[in-house]
Amino acid sequence: MIELATVPALPGVYLFKDKKGRILYVGKAKILRNRLRSYFHGDLDPRKSKMVELVKDFSYIVTSNEFEALVLEANLIKQYKPPFNVLLRDDKSYPYLKITIAEQWPRIEVVRKPKKDGNLYFGPYVPAQSMWEALSFIRKNFPIRTCKYNLSKSIRPCVQYQMKRCPAPCAKLISREKYMKGIEEVILFLKGQKKQLLSMLYEKMQKLSDDLKFEEAAMVRDQIKRLEKIFTEQRVVLQTFENIDVIATYTENSKISVNILFVRNGLLVGSKDYIVKKAFYETKEELTISIIEAVYSKEALIPPPIIVLQSIPDNIDEIKQWLKDKRNDIVELRKPTTNEEKSLLNMALNNATIHLKSKSSSHETILNELKERLNLKDTPSRIGAFDVSTLFGTHSVGSFVYWEDGAFNKNLYRHLKIKETPGIDDYSSMREIVFRVITKFDTQEGVPKPELILIDGGRGHLNTALKVVKELKAEMNVFAIAKEPDRLVFSDGRKISLDDKRPSSLLLRKIRDEAHRFAISYHKKLRKKASFESVLEKIAGVGKKRRLTLLKHFGSIARIKSATEDEIATLPGFNLKLAKKVIDELNKSS
Repeated sequence: MIELATVPALPGVYLFKDKKGRILYVGKAKILRNRLRSYFHGDLDPRKSKMVELVKDFSYIVTSNEFEALVLEANLIKQYKPPFNVLLRDDKSYPYLKITIAEQWPRIEVVRKPKKDGNLYFGPYVPAQSMWEALSFIRKNFPIRTCKYNLSKSIRPCVQYQMKRCPAPCAKLISREKYMKGIEEVILFLKGQKKQLLSMLYEKMQKLSDDLKFEEAAMVRDQIKRLEKIFTEQRVVLQTFENIDVIATYTENSKISVNILFVRNGLLVGSKDYIVKKAFYETKEELTISIIEAVYSKEALIPPPIIVLQSIPDNIDEIKQWLKDKRNDIVELRKPTTNEEKSLLNMALNNATIHLKSKSSSHETILNELKERLNLKDTPSRIGAFDVSTLFGTHSVGSFVYWEDGAFNKNLYRHLKIKETPGIDDYSSMREIVFRVITKFDTQEGVPKPELILIDGGRGHLNTALKVVKELKAEMNVFAIAKEPDRLVFSDGRKISLDDKRPSSLLLRKIRDEAHRFAISYHKKLRKKASFESVLEKIAGVGKKRRLTLLKHFGSIARIKSATEDEIATLPGFNLKLAKKVIDELNKSS
């Protein structure tokens, strides 16, 4: 029973929960009582109604002010990943180039999580290919160290010095003043300040020539030519050379497409697309704030000084303060102010539109076809598949694969050893793995369960899985795919052929085949490991540590057999006597 009378008229955060107590939505409010009443009284639009009918309970946390509510809301969304909040599903972090100017002898490296540590960070680079190209160019054209050695003591220079890619500060072959000039050149290059960098290099070349150091002057001349070439290839989108992010959204049929353009020092260094489904929001302004929260909640993304948006929400003081704390400096939210910024915003909006339509036009057509063929209430967007693999009851394993929005999500794949079912019993094994996986989904906040389950097998396997789903009160559709010929088995015994070339048939077979491949690969891995260990375990004097040493060095039993006694005797823990024993025992077992 939803009881609103005791809710205080104070700022805070509220959490809507379903019948199992799982968090559906996290929101913030200036006045909690008023906001919560708006959900349960009066006319509701379809989006709000769809969410509210699932709400069976709620809780709230009172805060001192709206800013505290925003910070708490962002943290709770990050923790629980509620399905009706704006979630940008992306497990990848953004790469940055870091110059360690906090060290005496700075170097450049790739990092995924920038820190407030006094060093310089450049990025993000999305996709990462542009970053690797920039790093490769730097290492070939700016001689700075790549190692992480402690340079407090002089050591012998490595091959990088011989290749003229490092001035060897480790061997004290360069003064720090001269080395830091090289670091300054790298910084100017990454900032895109080509005039200042080329001017500095021309001056350096002239001085070397005046000092009759013609070979070094020629090297600087070649460096200038390579820099001029790469600068002409770079796409300058802002003549002001500012650091900005441009965020555009496009909505259609309750789906939101987000495109972000990353502009650093006037150069477009990358872009990122997201598709958001089911997200609940009151107004366009609330959606904009939710997207900003979702984008910059990632620890690996530092807000730039300027974020360009399609529209500026009212009451943005809290979100600006939140961004300022993330950046450790002021962040301006604004609509485009120049023709260049307008062009960038149009580019981002066009990308968002194209991305949503391309996603919708491909796999969604197939899913709609699937909905009709299987007589489903809703179009499925998440499909899971199970398979069991065994060989005469040994090393029995199960697999689960997860398909979502047109692609396999390998982060949600699962290998499972059959623990409770001895011998050959496919039905009990299937029951075990289905129970374990679905139970796991129930306990994982923010990880949506598949709406459609495929079982590799026939009617018996299907009935087993259906009993588990019923026992767990899981709301999902379950079907089996039988082989020879491929056919989909319904719970009532009906069958439809999957041997045609209809897109929905090909999709179901593709997902089934992936579950089978994943199970077989795990089964083979366990059998291979067991065969290695079982033969070597019989040799007296060869314990676990020595077995691992042999397998790591030779890779297979066959290679150990073909090795000489001297080769084995040189390994840690072995001698000639034990080596001879290993070879003799392995030959006996073959």
